[in-house]
Amino acid sequence: MNPPTNYNCIIVDDDEIDRLSTLSLVRRYPYINILGVFDSALKALEFSKSSPPDILFLDIDMPEINGLEFRKQLKTVPACIFITSYPDYAVDGFELEALDFLVKPVKVERFDKCMSRLQQFMEVRQKAALLDYHLGADAIYIKEGHDQVKIQLKDILYLEALKDYTGIITNQKKYCVLNSLGNLLKEKDFKSFIRIHRSYAVQKHYVSRIHNSEVIINDMAIPVGKKL
Repeated sequence: MNPPTNYNCIIVDDDEIDRLSTLSLVRRYPYINILGVFDSALKALEFSKSSPPDILFLDIDMPEINGLEFRKQLKTVPACIFITSYPDYAVDGFELEALDFLVKPVKVERFDKCMSRLQQFMEVRQKAALLDYHLGADAIYIKEGHDQVKIQLKDILYLEALKDYTGIITNQKKYCVLNSLGNLLKEKDFKSFIRIHRSYAVQKHYVSRIHNSEVIINDMAIPVGKKL
C-alpha cells in the first residue's frame, strides 16, 4: 500500500484546553501538516486567504465568527470536521457539507474513525480529480492516467453520490468521475437509471428485490430515501 498523501490543516478553537487536545490528536497522524492553530476565527480566516488548507478542524461556538459562519466563508476547503460541545449543531454542520461532527470531549477511538474516513474521502477526491470521462454509443469512457477505460452503460449496477463526484459501480470495479450525481442523471445516456435516494441511482434490470427501505442489487442492499 502506498503511503498516504500529505494534507494541510488548520485548527480553530477559542478554548485553550480544547485547542491543545485537538492538536495532540492530530499530531498522531504524520501525513497531516498543521499549518496553524488559532484561538480566533478571524485570525484563521485571514491566514487562510494566503495559505488555504485542505482540512478544517473547527469549534462552532466562538465569538465574532462562529464555526458555521467560518465554514461558509471557506466552502472551497475540501474537508471540514466540526469539534464542539453542542451536539444540537450537528444538522447545521452537515448542511454545510461537514465530513464529520465530533462532540467534546473527543475520545481517541472516535477520532481515529474520523481520520480513517477523512483519508478515504481525500483519496477518492484525489483519484477522481485525475479522471475524465465522455459518453458515446451506450458506453462511458473513463480516463485513468494515459489509458481510456470503456464501460458499457448496461454493465453499471448503480451510481453513488460522493459530494462533487459520482461513484460508478460495476461487478468488476468502482470508478469515480468528477461530476455530481444530479448532473450525471441529466445526461440522456443515463435515462435508464432511477434515483431512489439522494445518494443512489440504480438500473431497474439489476434490482432483484424491493423492500420498504432498500432495494437489493447483486446481494447488495441500497437504501431507499423517504424523499429525494
